[in-house]
Amino acid sequence: MKTVLITGTSSGYGRATALHFHAQGWNVIATMRTPRAGLLPESDRLRVVALDVTEPASITAALEAAGPVDVLVNNAGVPSISVFEGTPMARVRDVFETNTFGVMATTQAVLPRFRERGSGVVVNVTSSVVLGHMPLSAVYKASKMAVEGFTASLALELAPFGVQAKTVQPGACLTTNFAARATNGASPDELVPAPYAPWAKRSMDSFTGQELFTTETDVAETVWRAVHDTTGRLRFPAGPDAHWLAEAR
Repeated sequence: MKTVLITGTSSGYGRATALHFHAQGWNVIATMRTPRAGLLPESDRLRVVALDVTEPASITAALEAAGPVDVLVNNAGVPSISVFEGTPMARVRDVFETNTFGVMATTQAVLPRFRERGSGVVVNVTSSVVLGHMPLSAVYKASKMAVEGFTASLALELAPFGVQAKTVQPGACLTTNFAARATNGASPDELVPAPYAPWAKRSMDSFTGQELFTTETDVAETVWRAVHDTTGRLRFPAGPDAHWLAEAR
């Protein structure tokens, strides 16, 4: 029986992915920064482990608690919707700390196990923002584009050892709390300087009113396909809007 370790499973894509792999008979190590009861079903094949991907000691402790794993899914991330001019650099660094450096640190920690065993899959969850030009996403897109580039080169390094690296690119998921989390508690006036306000409102209205969008299930199923793909494919759009963007490129 195979084991997957998934980061960021307290909600959204991560939680759906944990449930999907569990339903398929896998052992699941569901990690989250602050474990809470009741978020996932009780099962002898599902363990909840504390993991803050921005803390090296937390990564080490989580991997020790997890034991052998076959697949790492780097899903943990923080959203960001803002006008860049109004985004404090401290917020920029926070986004990169989780979305980019956290992915790299967790991946680096698990690679010796995969390399020595001669097998393993790393799936990095990015975003469809890497597929098109989207407003209000400069910082978020930059953090995810970095992971795309990282994964593409990493895949070449790992191939001689039988280890794979891939990305899943979710579209806009309007059923999660992405927008609420993306402001990080800041008021709209703080993130959108007055000169940008009319344009920003039109952009947000267009985003929330789009007809094509992605569900958590779309992402979970795409992660599953990516893990099991044997064609050497690197990137996997998830959701109808992401597929449309990928085909339009």
